[in-house]
Amino acid sequence: MIAASKSSHRDSSAKALRNTSFWFAAVALLCLSMADLDISTPNPWGELGLMAAGALSPAVWSWPTLLTSLANTFSFALQGIALASAVGFVLALGYRFTLVRAFCAFIRSIHELFWALLFIQIAGLSSLTGLLAIAIPYAGTLAKIYGELFEEVDPSPITNLPNLSHKGSLSRFCYTVLPLAWRSMATYTSYRFECAIRSSAILGFVGLPTIGFHLETTLSEGNYSEAAAFFYALLLLIATLRFWLQKRLLPLYLISVFYYLPPQAQTSWQLVKRFISEDIVPAPLRGQANLNAESLGAFGQWCNQLWQHQIWPGLINTMLLGQIVLVFTGLLALLLFPLNSPLFFRGWRGFGDAILILLRTLPEYLLAFLGLLIFGPSMVPAILALGIHNGAIIGHLVGRHTDELTLRADVGTGLNLYFYEVLPRIYRQFLAFLFYRWEVILRETAILGILGITTLGFYIDSAFEEFRFDRALLLILASAMLNIGVDHFARWLRQRLHLKSIPESL
Repeated sequence: MIAASKSSHRDSSAKALRNTSFWFAAVALLCLSMADLDISTPNPWGELGLMAAGALSPAVWSWPTLLTSLANTFSFALQGIALASAVGFVLALGYRFTLVRAFCAFIRSIHELFWALLFIQIAGLSSLTGLLAIAIPYAGTLAKIYGELFEEVDPSPITNLPNLSHKGSLSRFCYTVLPLAWRSMATYTSYRFECAIRSSAILGFVGLPTIGFHLETTLSEGNYSEAAAFFYALLLLIATLRFWLQKRLLPLYLISVFYYLPPQAQTSWQLVKRFISEDIVPAPLRGQANLNAESLGAFGQWCNQLWQHQIWPGLINTMLLGQIVLVFTGLLALLLFPLNSPLFFRGWRGFGDAILILLRTLPEYLLAFLGLLIFGPSMVPAILALGIHNGAIIGHLVGRHTDELTLRADVGTGLNLYFYEVLPRIYRQFLAFLFYRWEVILRETAILGILGITTLGFYIDSAFEEFRFDRALLLILASAMLNIGVDHFARWLRQRLHLKSIPESL
């Protein structure tokens, strides 16, 4: 009876996984039929050839400029992750409260580039802008992961240590929960620092003095050899982190970056007051001491026009592109994970994993920018960039998960091994990784609008360029609400499918 019950439960669970996968794929195909996939450049292969030639002949036109931009990139990233870790830890202590979770979901749902565009209006292109743009969304992300790790640790130590029963809740936490969660916290924070370096580099695309500023300039001018030098420097910085960023040296690095690039800005409080009290106030309500029926009617009309012409089209394109990218990411991850699996490549695993690490190291925004130069302004660059970056991340994690599999001695090889032995066993974990990544994919989908793809980011960037900060703020809020909604849906889906493992590197 018990065996039959377990078998029935497994069959039901497998059916739920198949149905979920089918509907996600079906919706993605429907979205693909409505997507803008036009290639508008007259000779994309010629442009790709020029890029390849530049990649093979990197040229440094100014070593001081290269080293300074690298130092700025590293400084923004380390300062941001240090502040985010501290704030995220404090928030994680109260993550069980709905209000705290909602606050964390809100601040992480706004991309660091959007935060940078907001702070630039107040603090200019300053070191304070770079620090806050990274620290705020990363604090929300770290609070979520830390909080979920605290919830999922083994509760038995608190019952096995009766001498702690009379202690305060903070003491019990420090002696039981924190030690069990600490290693996973450190692993994830280390990964987020790698992400922070990519984010720091991308801040250069909005004018901050990181390596991304020079990458955008050289790529836009077609100086691919010079761009290759900056690009390789960024890859080298990320690839060598594990060798020189040692725990015992962290205090020295922190002191150095805060001394080298102190968070400061020459801010006019009058400008700040104007930005808060006038610039971000909706135009129909600006200067209105008392609200009346006429002003409220004008505000309603203003919202309706913004909804019809920008918010709704932006939401549709963001969700459409996000769904395509999600399924494309999953397909790439399933194709790539054998590169990091001892069951397939064995002696070549190190080389295969290096390929995945390289692909995940490439900033998706930079990949999309390169795709834009090759294919023109459509959804093609975004699909390829986001799919390659996220597919490599999930493929790396799924491949590492296969270390835990134990196979029979008479197991098959090749495709039989892949489809009949390995894939059924790792598919649940694969979906857990994919749904954890869903929110990030959607955030990146929105921000790629800055490159000309008509997602919400396109309209947000246009509003900033036109100095219509009230529109920009409302559009950013719309993007945040969309991300929060998807995050809640993904969380519900993981619970329904019993996908509870917390990835340490997402």
